[in-house]
Amino acid sequence: MIDLFSGLDAWVLVSLLLALAFVLAYEFINGFHDTANAVATVIYTKAMPPHLAVFFSGVFNFLGVLLGGVGVAYAIVHLLPVELLINVNTGHGLAMVFSLLAAAITWNLGTWYFGIPASSSHTLIGSILGVGLANALLSDIPLGDGVNWQKAIDIGASLVFSPMAGFIIAALVLIGLKWWRPISKMHKTPEQRRKVDDKKHPPFWNRLVLVISAMAVSFVHGSNDGQKGIGLIMLVLIGIVPAQFVMDLNSTTYQIERTRDATLHLSQFYERNHESLGEFLALGKSVKDDLPGKFRCNPQQTEPTIAALLSSLKGVSDYHSLSPESRIEVRRYLLCLDDTAKKVGKLPGISAREKADLDKLRKDLTATTEYAPFWVILAVALALGLGTMIGWKRVVQTIGEKIGKQGMTYAQGMSAQITAAGLIGLANIFSLPVSTTHVLSSGVAGTMVANKSGLQSGTVRTILLAWVLTLPATVALSAGLFWAASKILGT
Repeated sequence: MIDLFSGLDAWVLVSLLLALAFVLAYEFINGFHDTANAVATVIYTKAMPPHLAVFFSGVFNFLGVLLGGVGVAYAIVHLLPVELLINVNTGHGLAMVFSLLAAAITWNLGTWYFGIPASSSHTLIGSILGVGLANALLSDIPLGDGVNWQKAIDIGASLVFSPMAGFIIAALVLIGLKWWRPISKMHKTPEQRRKVDDKKHPPFWNRLVLVISAMAVSFVHGSNDGQKGIGLIMLVLIGIVPAQFVMDLNSTTYQIERTRDATLHLSQFYERNHESLGEFLALGKSVKDDLPGKFRCNPQQTEPTIAALLSSLKGVSDYHSLSPESRIEVRRYLLCLDDTAKKVGKLPGISAREKADLDKLRKDLTATTEYAPFWVILAVALALGLGTMIGWKRVVQTIGEKIGKQGMTYAQGMSAQITAAGLIGLANIFSLPVSTTHVLSSGVAGTMVANKSGLQSGTVRTILLAWVLTLPATVALSAGLFWAASKILGT
């Protein structure tokens, strides 16, 4: 790891270490900011003592980061065109990184302080969009090129629809439990259980389900939110020291050959589908070579891009043998081919079988660019896991008592947690960032409605207001910080 940073100017190295510290601080804050969402029901229902619930939540958050992969991480990375980051000077890159991190940390701390279950996902994504848009305006780049809008729309849709799904599914699960066991003790609140049955804890099976589902929420939270931290660190590393991190320098000869083979097979795929793709890709035509364009990937330059990539990788068995400039160039070619292949997959006239082949080729193309060093994953896992073990008290009461007009029953806690674990786990499979906060809070609200308990309008209004304001507030905050930093640094 240390050799990756050798040869850097002292000020760049200090700035890089500071940026990494900021990211880990963000993940630490994310840990205690979102902990309450994972353990609120299990603590409120007294299924586990607070210190044990928080400790094991931290452990499962840690495991979730370690075992969760990097799909969600690169959904975050690709919010910004990576070409933008690797073509700006180091000062510009530092301004972007510190602006988005400062905005995210500020908003997260503020909402945590006031006990508002706000979304760390919205916070991070808004901060990234803010610096992307501000960078485009300051650099006279079209706004369409400052942000990957298709990726932003996909992520935005997952953030909007997941709370709605949480509300509806949790309500249906509770209705199912009431239909199955209408007079069960699981429909009592902790207060009713104490007064009527003189028992402090839930019935055994209810308690077991509450504990298991809480740990499942912690695990999928670690997997989803931890990957956001991994994506942030990769943004930092690619933006500040691109020569070392634009490619996985530890790629084996086999992995490099697989990338080269995927490029050849992609060319053959396009030739097989020449009739339907010829015009879109300008196959076999002489098109003005604007391949070196700084921020654009033109589908009509696909053939020259494939030729250039194959030429760059010819005889390469170790990425260390490529010059820093060549590594950046190879990454740009791979990103452009992947971007075009994604667009091709959405065109009419391509059979389902061919689309499946194209998806496999895209995975092989990006195998050596969409990665994260183990030390990055471990650092994020530790920061999130340790952060999980503090700061949980402020939001637990909001989740347990202030969303509904009555206290939460054991069945409601189980319904909300099972729903949250399932939805977030599903989002991880499809590499979509979602908000643990909003999925669980909306699940609790759904059970309150299904239980005819009613909702506390003040709390719901506050949560909805935070949901609505987080994105524009963080966009404006990060954009303003980036503008100020750019003026100070003169970038």
